[in-house]
Amino acid sequence: MTYLITSKNVQSVLTYPLSLKTVEAAFKAFGQGKAFQPPKSYLTFKDGDLRSMPAYINAPGMNIAGIKSVNVHPDNHKKFGLPTVMATILLTDPKNGFNIAVLDGTHITNMRTGASGGVATKYLSRKNSKVMTLIGAGAQAYTQLHHIMLTRNLKEVRVHARSENSMNKFCLEMSKEYPEVTFRPEPDGKKACRGADIITTTTPARKPVIKKSWIDPGTHINGIGADAAGKQELQTALTKSCKIVVDEWQQASHSGEINIPVSRKKLKRQDINAELGEIVAGKKKGRTSDNEITLFDSTGLAIQDVSTAYVVYQAFMNKQKKPKHIKLF
Repeated sequence: MTYLITSKNVQSVLTYPLSLKTVEAAFKAFGQGKAFQPPKSYLTFKDGDLRSMPAYINAPGMNIAGIKSVNVHPDNHKKFGLPTVMATILLTDPKNGFNIAVLDGTHITNMRTGASGGVATKYLSRKNSKVMTLIGAGAQAYTQLHHIMLTRNLKEVRVHARSENSMNKFCLEMSKEYPEVTFRPEPDGKKACRGADIITTTTPARKPVIKKSWIDPGTHINGIGADAAGKQELQTALTKSCKIVVDEWQQASHSGEINIPVSRKKLKRQDINAELGEIVAGKKKGRTSDNEITLFDSTGLAIQDVSTAYVVYQAFMNKQKKPKHIKLF
């Protein structure tokens, strides 16, 4: 029997703590050689792209395969009233190839991406980090904040975005959810970055929006927005000055924050400190001093999607009766 699990079902199950725990476990499995995936493939259209992301995880408590189909269309909201990113995930039993579930993957994609920033922050930022800057105030900024709040005791969050309305909206909403934190819109990017312990970028920029001179020693940067060839949020000189950790080398070199420096031969593989899974698995060290600038280059891995989809599926299977919103076919 194949289950069709709707967006409403996914949202009812996938909490921020569960998302963070699952993605951390997926990175650990990848670092241990127990998770496998080819780099994502792209179909490019005039207004966006469609990505195919298969993965197989064979770790304790998780023997599952699957594939995600996900689009990125930056003008969707303006043109069609649709999200920029939408996704569907197909889960497959590796023992027999049977498709056990089809899940709406849009919420999963948002959550697992936010969780990757949370995991990277846990291992790469200073433990006493208090100030975070968010560059970009869209949907991904929210999930990044929620996951990072699980790993660090933040006291101040600065928000920098092109739209004043989006900055103000974000700060107003999140100040109600986290009254112990000061949320401050900051229209000046340089002022937003100076003195921050953590900087998280979630923009679709194709030209750098952060300069090396804006970054203080000891800062940790989550580079989330660059997820396709030609995208770049950080000045190359800044990237080169960082201790660089990628989610996966081959994918990051073609479509992550490092893709442009690599293509222009400004960075080589030996300039990369580690893959995040190697650090989570204890094979390599993350931050080793309070003064180094660390960078996590996140492109989004299929193992994050498949693992997260699987825990959602398991949550429903553990119930004694059929979930209200699941349809069977």
